[in-house]
Amino acid sequence: MGRHFEVRAASMAATAKQKSAIYMRASKEIYMAAKRGIPDPSANLALRAAIDKYRKSCPRDVIDRAVKKAQGGDATNYIEGTYEAFGPCGSLLIVDTLTDNSNRALVNVRTIITRKGGHLGSVGYNFENAGLFVFEFSGAKSDLEDNLILGDVDVREISLEDGIAEVVVNPSDFDKAKEILTGMGVADFEAAQVTKIANERITLEGDELTRFKELLSQLDECEDVQAVYHNVDL
Repeated sequence: MGRHFEVRAASMAATAKQKSAIYMRASKEIYMAAKRGIPDPSANLALRAAIDKYRKSCPRDVIDRAVKKAQGGDATNYIEGTYEAFGPCGSLLIVDTLTDNSNRALVNVRTIITRKGGHLGSVGYNFENAGLFVFEFSGAKSDLEDNLILGDVDVREISLEDGIAEVVVNPSDFDKAKEILTGMGVADFEAAQVTKIANERITLEGDELTRFKELLSQLDECEDVQAVYHNVDL
């Protein structure tokens, strides 16, 4: 299926600890989006995007509490951070953090990666920002291409397999593309977010794949980690 994109939020429900981590992640991201603008998703595109991102993986009350926290003028502030790393077995990672303690975030991320045989280092040139949509679609691939291109969207890649469409666009065209897809009848997105995509991907097997998945799991459970991007096909 195209590049076999990971829909990260949908893959994190394996354990109670992971559920707790994603609820915290959603709460922080939605709170910050609401705090930076109007705490109303109908008037704040960033807030609407954050809510849509976590709508499937979080209970509604988690989302509502985060918005109400911002509406109440809460003074909590989270610091954004980005760490690049060479992971085990030729893997490359970018880890975004959102934390109230940047020193703790650095130590946590570095410790998790080094314990699995990796180390921090510059890998950002291997990734590009992109708008990603994953959704069920019963039409033809050409329908998606024609509507998006005619809508002046910079389309990077479209794949359609077994009724699942993956559309990658220039990140600056994300909102425009989403409006067009919604107008075509796409009511429910498995993923709809601006993300980072590796230019080249690798395949791991056996013990190497197990070690890499353990690394991802530990990063997922880290309270400071907000998002993880990598170059491994899973």
